[in-house]
Amino acid sequence: MLIKRKDGEIHPGFKWGPFTMRIPGVHLEITPSQHLQGGLLLLATCGSITPLAMKYFDISLEVAWTVSLVFLVWVIAQTVLFGDIYAAGAITPALPLTIVYLNTLTPGIEAIHGMIAISIVVIALFLFFGITRLGEKFNNVIPAPLKAGIIMGAAIAAFQSELGRLPTMPITLVTAWVIVLLLMFSIPFARLPDTKAKAIAGSNALLIAFALAGVVGFSTGEVTFDLQWGIFVPPIGEVFSTLSIWSVGLPPWEMIVSVIPIGFMFYILVFGDLLVAQTLLKDAEEARKDEKIDINMNRSHFVLAFRNLAQILTAGPMPWLHGPIWTGVQVFLIQRYKKGRHVMDSIFSGVANFYLLAIPLGLLLPVMGIIAPLFPVALSVTILLTGFACAYIAMSMVTNNISRGLVLMIGVLCATLGAAWGIGIGTVLYMLLIGKNKENLPIVNDVKIKEEKIS
Repeated sequence: MLIKRKDGEIHPGFKWGPFTMRIPGVHLEITPSQHLQGGLLLLATCGSITPLAMKYFDISLEVAWTVSLVFLVWVIAQTVLFGDIYAAGAITPALPLTIVYLNTLTPGIEAIHGMIAISIVVIALFLFFGITRLGEKFNNVIPAPLKAGIIMGAAIAAFQSELGRLPTMPITLVTAWVIVLLLMFSIPFARLPDTKAKAIAGSNALLIAFALAGVVGFSTGEVTFDLQWGIFVPPIGEVFSTLSIWSVGLPPWEMIVSVIPIGFMFYILVFGDLLVAQTLLKDAEEARKDEKIDINMNRSHFVLAFRNLAQILTAGPMPWLHGPIWTGVQVFLIQRYKKGRHVMDSIFSGVANFYLLAIPLGLLLPVMGIIAPLFPVALSVTILLTGFACAYIAMSMVTNNISRGLVLMIGVLCATLGAAWGIGIGTVLYMLLIGKNKENLPIVNDVKIKEEKIS
């Protein structure tokens, strides 16, 4: 029996500590119409990271796919187990910077240890700032040009990686790039009359790009599909023997210390995502008075710490970390949420239904046979969108030419020499070039910029 809430209340669930468990079918209404679209999109996007896991961790596709499915378990746990309000995702802007770091390590155990080291530092930062409630103060201390430079570093690293990937499947990748940029960022497309077709295209930009790229890639011979029938049996034993912290052990202390600057960069990116998420949800709350939306920044810190800790304890690291929000999906769900309770009972049920079928679909070999050949396309589109958005967000965070030049310089240093050099030299240059006349724009400006990008 579905447990309903009264108007104006927080959606019911089972409270445990600062968290709330909400079970689909008990606390959350099940709406099958969202299962297939959400499941396929989640699999394609999360699966896009498997080529990087295979490359840097020296593992098989089966192992990488299994760890991706475990990653999805902890993504879904944000809503079902922990009861945090956002549509969970990964720290996607950090991915290009992660690649820069992993390129300095030997594939295999060293790279696995490197990713575990980053996870440990980021988990510690989430717990520290969650317990002390100093996250906002820390974020406000960092000058806008330095934050923008870190974001620009992610953009430069993203474009570098994709230019290197282009020769492997040029026609397919260019097709995917053009389609996704057109549907998500094109000003002429945005000015077209608002029709149902336009709304469907805009909200399913990634799926449309993957599908058309698959057709083009198959036609040109750049993509081949190997369909098989059956159920995928995850190689749990191999996962634990090759990736698990229980098997590979903890990274050396020196490695953990060396990635502390990277951890702080990641935290700055995550805090920006949390601010974006807050703004989006407050807008949703204005439109729906029947549900009180419980936004708790400190709870989100703890949820992120536990999700990332659970990832390395239950399976192993991935080349990206658990983050608070999948922005595109969050915006899509909020637009449906605003239409009323008859369309989406709760903001939690919207997220749960969109994510619910991902893992069952991921265990079907025919689905895996269709999606796996498109992993390079999905990865390329993910990184390209990250780079494109990060680039103009970074430039929009500063308002004078000196700051813009500094942002680009810090970005190049972060993307080429690494986090420590980027932050260190960037801080010195900031003091020399800008000094006390610091340009630290209100946080809300960053949020508006990102919201504009995804609307």
